[in-house]
Amino acid sequence: MKKKERILVFKQFNNIETSFRHVKLFTFVIIAACVVVCCFTIHRSYLKISEAEGRIYILANEKAFEASAEDRNDNLPVEARSHIRSFHSYFFTLDPDNEVIKRNIGRALYLADGSARKQYDDLQESNFYANIISGNISQTVAADSIIVEFQEIPFRFRYHGKQKIIRPTAIVTRTLITEGQLRIVARSDNNPHGFLIERWNIIENTDLDSKRR
Repeated sequence: MKKKERILVFKQFNNIETSFRHVKLFTFVIIAACVVVCCFTIHRSYLKISEAEGRIYILANEKAFEASAEDRNDNLPVEARSHIRSFHSYFFTLDPDNEVIKRNIGRALYLADGSARKQYDDLQESNFYANIISGNISQTVAADSIIVEFQEIPFRFRYHGKQKIIRPTAIVTRTLITEGQLRIVARSDNNPHGFLIERWNIIENTDLDSKRR
């Protein structure tokens, strides 16, 4: 083989090797790009799924409303006070109708333990509810303040409110102060906040004002 031919063949081999290196480098770049794109796609998909799972839709009046799911600890004080407020509203909102009384007391007893049941039984034995019905008396309650101590579990609380008692001849306003503690339980349709009132006690319930109708 002539010298020129050997040089030409050598150059061709060099060109092939260089081309192979370029193809190899290009292949690695393509593979790396595919891996990056796949990882990015998986990451974004995970974020979208997490975002979707964090959405709650509430159906009201045949319309869907979106609510956000958050860590319970973020809303713990708000939910605790709402639970206490709901319980007192159910327990002390009464009308001269046995069905209304049963419905409201039934809702209240889902939110508390046997201490609330005992208060209800004592009132029933003293004919309190019978007098509400026979006397055509309506009663409502409004919270002034709800103090909850979150340093220890169960959480101790004190409720300050005012009762408005409407009789046929007068409207009476009374103070209402109660205390108890909150235990965390599972949420349910009857107990949406997931608390249970324990050791509930009425510590003050006295007349403030009375007006004739």
